[in-house]
Amino acid sequence: MRSDKSFAGQTVEIARRNLTARLASAAIDSAELDARLLIGAVLGLDLTGMITAANRLLTSDELTRLENFARRRLAGEPVARILGNKEFWGLSLKLSETLVPRPDTETVVELALEMLRADPVVNRLYRIADLGTGSGAILLALLHELPDARGYGTDISAAALLMARANAVGLGLADRATFIACNYAAALNGPFDLIVSNPPYIRSADIAGLAAEVRDHDPHLALDGGTDGLDGYRALIPQASRLLGPRGALVVEAGLGQSGQIEGLMTAAGLAPESAPKADLAGVPRAVAGRKGPL
Repeated sequence: MRSDKSFAGQTVEIARRNLTARLASAAIDSAELDARLLIGAVLGLDLTGMITAANRLLTSDELTRLENFARRRLAGEPVARILGNKEFWGLSLKLSETLVPRPDTETVVELALEMLRADPVVNRLYRIADLGTGSGAILLALLHELPDARGYGTDISAAALLMARANAVGLGLADRATFIACNYAAALNGPFDLIVSNPPYIRSADIAGLAAEVRDHDPHLALDGGTDGLDGYRALIPQASRLLGPRGALVVEAGLGQSGQIEGLMTAAGLAPESAPKADLAGVPRAVAGRKGPL
């Protein structure tokens, strides 16, 4: 194992290049971005600041911190875990023992906003629930976009709820966000205009084959969707259907190849799939929506 002398006597620019090479040699696809983020965190600099400070030598403390970060990343720990935060929907979220928010999940936010705007409430006082909120990512993104909305996030993890609450405070959204300990919607009372969720959807047998960044660092309960990956949907979709008001919408994240089955579960619960599943940047149908009919 390399010591902190790996970066000794190096300028900021040379350290960035060397760290990029070390990460790339470990087959880390995002080596260049990861190196920039890790060095930026050590130095407290953004990209512009690093360019300006390119010829500055790293201090002893910076060397030690950077080598620690490098070892953790080379061992498979995600950058978001190392830094303790992740950007989602342009918002900076702190992390604890929660699922790291991923860009694919922004598709849920996009489709949820489309569903609301396709059937608007005149006074815009939307009531939103996020089932299994984790870090609060989806709910807080929606509240950020809908300044008159009120949101409720549920989770069975006390640590997740504490972190979601801290994120709401940090983003100035705490006065419109309430967090409740329960399994999906078990402790909620309707009606809601919108319900969203990113439940566990990995098949139990597939978890061992996940990338180490996910398998070894994301909470198992946030990944395991049962034998076919659909256990969470079977639990939450009937609950959501009962809690939605007339013309209310449910939007959930889906795994690869699951969108059709999820639509079937929504239809069985009385929710009409008015919108086609929304694909992520890789073309995977990632967000699935259903709408409750009028009274």
